Order: sequence, then structure tokens, then C-alpha cells
Amino acid sequence: MTQDTRAEAVAPPHRSGRPHSETRPEGALSRDAWGAHLRSRGLRVTQQRLAVLTALHEQGHLLADEVSRAVRTGGGRAADMSLQSVYVVLGDLERTGLVRKVDLGTGGALFETRVGDNHHHAICRVCGFVEDVPCAVGRTPCLDPGATSIRVDTAEVVFRGVCSTCAASDSNNLGVKND
Repeated sequence: MTQDTRAEAVAPPHRSGRPHSETRPEGALSRDAWGAHLRSRGLRVTQQRLAVLTALHEQGHLLADEVSRAVRTGGGRAADMSLQSVYVVLGDLERTGLVRKVDLGTGGALFETRVGDNHHHAICRVCGFVEDVPCAVGRTPCLDPGATSIRVDTAEVVFRGVCSTCAASDSNNLGVKND
């Protein structure tokens, strides 16, 4: 299963926003497992933590301010959460392994709930479309760094290019041929 998000036409190149289907993203815990996972890590199950997880689960790769906006517009008891509180919750969720922080070099870290594998990302330089890509060799850490004193436990690969929608658009004048 491939998880992907597509930016709105006015979005900066690092945004994403097409919601996931109702199924959980591959490699993510189910909503039912969130509470038990938090408690097993010594954290309380709060409305704020659940609201942040829900926003990421439903919308995919998001910046912290996008998470904050999603939580505020989602209503509920966490709707008055400050951006600082969102950052605190994201840090807690990242430390517990429920959220992955991804730096695609686009000006801000994206957060996602797909944490159970070592997948990579492809990003469109034009619209900011972000797509999950399976590990290049199917196992962690994907890439052998050669001689190093570091025990590698993850490798991040970012593929950059132009998505098929942007390549097909005449308005972009990208010089990309449609096949």
C-alpha cells in the first residue's frame, strides 16, 4: 500500500494535505492501540495527544503548524491547543514511537504516523506532493554506509522530481515530456 498526499494549488512546496483513506497508514498503529501504547510508555492518554494523532493519521505528512491548524479546526476539547502545546505533544509522540519526524529539506520537518518500517519519501518540486516509497532493498537500514563507527538503524532517502499531475500540466512549462 502506498500512502500519499497532494498539496493544494496554493500550497508551498513542502505542504501536503490529501487525507488518507479510512484505513490506517501502513506501518502505523491502529487508533485502538494508541492509548495502550501511550500508557505503556508512561504517558497519559489526553485529548490533545489523541487530537494530534488523529490529524496526522487522517492527513498524512504535516508540518507542526498544519497539525495545529487541523487540531483547531477539528473541534473537540483540544481545539484551543496552542502551537507550543502541539510541538510538545509531537515531541512526546515522537519519543514514544507513535510519530516519525521527517526532514525532507523543504524548510520544516514533516510528521507522520507511519513509523513501523524504514520507508522513504518522494517529493514533487512543483506542488509539494509527498509519497511514501518502500525501502529500496526491503530491510533496515536499506543502505550500507560502509566503514563507520556508527551503528546505523535508519536511513533516509528522499527522491525529488515532478509528479505526473504537474508534468501533465501545460501551465507549469516544465519542459517535461508526457509519455
